Amino acid sequence: MMDVQLTLDHLLARAVDLFPDREIVTKTPSGDLHRYTYAEMAARAAQLAGALDDLGLETGDRVATVAANNYRHLELYFGPACSGRSMHMCNMRLPDEHFQFIVEDAGDRVLFVDPAFVEKVEANADELDSVEQYVVLADEVPETSLEPVVAYEDLLEGQPTSYDWPDLDEERECGMCYTSGTTGKPKGVVYTHRGISLHSLMSGHVDTNRLGQADTVLPVVPMFHANGWGLPYAATFVGAKQVLPGVHTDPASVAELIDDEAVTVSAAVPTIWLEMANYLDDHPEMDISNVDRLTVGGSAPPESLIRRYDEQYDAPIIQGWGMTETSPLGTLSTLREELREADPETRYRYRAKAGMPVPGMQVRIRDDDGEEVPRDGESMGELQVRAPWVVDEYHQRPDATRESFTEDGYLRTGDIATMDEYGYVDVVDRTKDVIKSGGEWISSVELENELMAHEAVAEATVIAVDHEKWQERPMACVVLREGHDATTEDLNDHLGERFPSWWLPDSYEFVEAIPRTSTGKFDKMTLRRQYDDVRLGPE
Repeated sequence: MMDVQLTLDHLLARAVDLFPDREIVTKTPSGDLHRYTYAEMAARAAQLAGALDDLGLETGDRVATVAANNYRHLELYFGPACSGRSMHMCNMRLPDEHFQFIVEDAGDRVLFVDPAFVEKVEANADELDSVEQYVVLADEVPETSLEPVVAYEDLLEGQPTSYDWPDLDEERECGMCYTSGTTGKPKGVVYTHRGISLHSLMSGHVDTNRLGQADTVLPVVPMFHANGWGLPYAATFVGAKQVLPGVHTDPASVAELIDDEAVTVSAAVPTIWLEMANYLDDHPEMDISNVDRLTVGGSAPPESLIRRYDEQYDAPIIQGWGMTETSPLGTLSTLREELREADPETRYRYRAKAGMPVPGMQVRIRDDDGEEVPRDGESMGELQVRAPWVVDEYHQRPDATRESFTEDGYLRTGDIATMDEYGYVDVVDRTKDVIKSGGEWISSVELENELMAHEAVAEATVIAVDHEKWQERPMACVVLREGHDATTEDLNDHLGERFPSWWLPDSYEFVEAIPRTSTGKFDKMTLRRQYDDVRLGPE
């Protein structure tokens, strides 16, 4: 066979060669739509590569991006990587201490920032010793204390629109992202051309995201979050139209883009689609039925939400599981042929699971003794994975690498899961979130999903609190839907229809809002700190 390297310049070249006029649409901060084509995007990525040459960046150097989902950010996905450098996508929602750490740990030499996030960078600039140049992703530089600084369009001006992309080794680094740091300092994850190329190829498989040139793809998931779940690369590879929302990720803006641009594929964390459902209920004139699939990840969507999108909006939800370390796609809840003719209750039960491993992903579930658990859908253990797009170490963190990878090369995910006879993985909790009550496990995820199936509940999350007798017991934090009421007894009666009595929360807190992490998930660590002094007595 020919020894052809799997590098991102080939991925970009395919889009330009076969789909040069396919659109990339961005909603700008002003609300206007910017439209251009793959051919124009590639030309500007070449200009960017030339500008990095002039800035003195060498092969292997890293640039940082602090940016929303827009066309300039997409150019940064390709210009640095295809010219032998690397793009470090930064989460601007991290605490300042963590933000400073990831930029310095990565050694980013140039930092590209959207105008909306300039203040975040200004507040941390004194601690960013590695950064030699700031670039504002705009036509001109706003008033800022950043120095030296230049506007992105001025940086590109005068650069050639073609570039002699170097021959790169497919194992060369192309990108970098950090975990969210919910259990300590963020951990650096380095991506290679080979890994991202294979991940992009897999995303077009009929049993995964089945992305194709006929699709219009709207990633609501931030492009700083694990390669935007791989969608910017995969959509470019297949030549799909891309619609980028910029900073406009509110339900009204997303619904309008889905309708106006005939979006067929979109992706976001469950909280986005929960908010969208409430918006659509209040605005029946909005139509999102042209959506063929909504990918949900980051945390499990409740089965009730999947039903709601089927029955009310004709917009099917496909749940996925993955991590920053897995590029990120690991499993998807597509239906096996054996289940397509099953009754609706069975189909919904399977669609609410994390799903089957995507092609190329090896999965196993091990108990505390390191033994593989039975595939019975009930036996729990730690989910461990291996694939060509799963990293095998953390950046400059040998201690974390030793803890997180097995001797035979599997990533220890920290997720507690089951697997059934069909190969469907069901993630029942994180190791740090699972509730150990009297030596028995209680799944906070299952309780949360069932609580959110109650008509009065908008959002809910469950954490463990200390108990004098049982060590830990579940406590639920609940946000009620506007105009609805529910008591502790109402919610326990609802949960009692599905779960044994010893699973039911011992305490409820009715709150106005549930805190979220930097990636939009419910922030259980903050809640555990908030309720750290709660002590429940024996019953």
